[in-house]
Amino acid sequence: MPGTVIVGGQWGDEAKGKISSYLAIRDEPAVAVRAGLGPGAGHTVVHAGRTMKLRQLPSAVIRPGTRLLLGAGVLIRPEVLLREIAEFSAESRVGVDFRATVIDPEHVAAEAADAGLTERVRSTGSGHGPALAARAMRAARRAEDVPELAPYLTDTVRVVNDAVDAGDRVHVEGTNGFGLSVLYGTYPYTVGKDSTASTAAADAGLGPTAIDEVVLVFRAYPTRVGAGPFRTEMTEAEAERLGIVEYGTVTGRRRRAGTFDLEQAREAVRVNRPTRIALTFLDHVDASCRAVRTGALPEAAAAFVARVEEGLGRPVDLLGTGPGTADVVDRWNGRPAGAARNVTIGSGGDR
Repeated sequence: MPGTVIVGGQWGDEAKGKISSYLAIRDEPAVAVRAGLGPGAGHTVVHAGRTMKLRQLPSAVIRPGTRLLLGAGVLIRPEVLLREIAEFSAESRVGVDFRATVIDPEHVAAEAADAGLTERVRSTGSGHGPALAARAMRAARRAEDVPELAPYLTDTVRVVNDAVDAGDRVHVEGTNGFGLSVLYGTYPYTVGKDSTASTAAADAGLGPTAIDEVVLVFRAYPTRVGAGPFRTEMTEAEAERLGIVEYGTVTGRRRRAGTFDLEQAREAVRVNRPTRIALTFLDHVDASCRAVRTGALPEAAAAFVARVEEGLGRPVDLLGTGPGTADVVDRWNGRPAGAARNVTIGSGGDR
C-alpha cells in the first residue's frame, strides 16, 4: 500500500512540518492530506531560503507536483485558508473536502469567553472546541456552505482512495501531538480531538489497510504550549542556558521545555504503532551536528540517539539536525521497517 501517515509523539512542536516536507521531496507523493485539528496548530517549513508558517495547507506545498488536500476531519477557518492559498500560489493544487467543518466567528468568541479553556487549559483561542461541539450537535456549517470555498471543494475520500488504488503515493500529515490527544493525552489539558495515527488516517478518509508506513516524530527536548502536566519540565533559566527557548507558531507564547521522557515516548509508540521513528532537534543536544546530513554524528548526538533507541527498543530512521527541510540524516532507505541498527559514533560529519 502506498500510504504514509506522519504524526507527533509529544505535545506538538516536534517538527512534523519539517519531516513531512522532507518526505514530500524524497518520496514525491501524488497527494498530501492535512489531517488533525485546524488552524490552531502551525507547521513551520524552512526551504530554499524561505520560512513558511502553515496553519491549514499541508507541508508538502513545497513540492509543486503534489495535490494538496484538506480532509473531511479537518476544521477550516476560511479566511486563514484563503490567505495561505494566495500566499503560496497554490490555487490550482488545493482541494477541500466538502464535508469539512467550518470554524465561524461565534466559535472563536465562545472559546474566548470560556474561562475553563482560556485560563485553566490555556487553549490557543482558535475556536476548535466550540466548532467540534457544534459538529457533534449537527449544527456546524460545512465547507460546502461557504461560497468563497466553492472553487476548491472536492470529495477528498474519492481522490485519496483512487490514488491508493492506482498505486500512487499518499501522505497524511497530522497536527498537534500524542500527548494532546483528548483520548490518550494529559486530559483535560489537551486539544478537543484525538491526535493519533489512526485518527489522522480516518480524517483523510483512508482505512487501516491503505496505510503501509506510520512515521512518529519526537524531538530531543520536548516542548509544550499551554497548561498541563509536564513530568520532565526544566526551568526557564535552564532552557535559556541550553539555548532552546522557543515561541509557538500560532500563539506566540513561550514554549515550556523539558528533557526527553522515555516513558511517554514508549506510550506514544504503543498506541501509534509506528513503522518508522524520526528524532528532531539533535542540534539542541550537540550544536556541532547542526545541518549534518551524511556521515557519522558527533559523539554527544550519537550517544543521545543510542539512548533513545535503547529505551524504545526501536531504531530511529530520520534524524533532524537543523531547521531546514534538507537538514536530515536519512537512515531509512535500504533497510526494512523496524530493522536493528547500530549507531555510528564519530567526531563529526559532512555538512
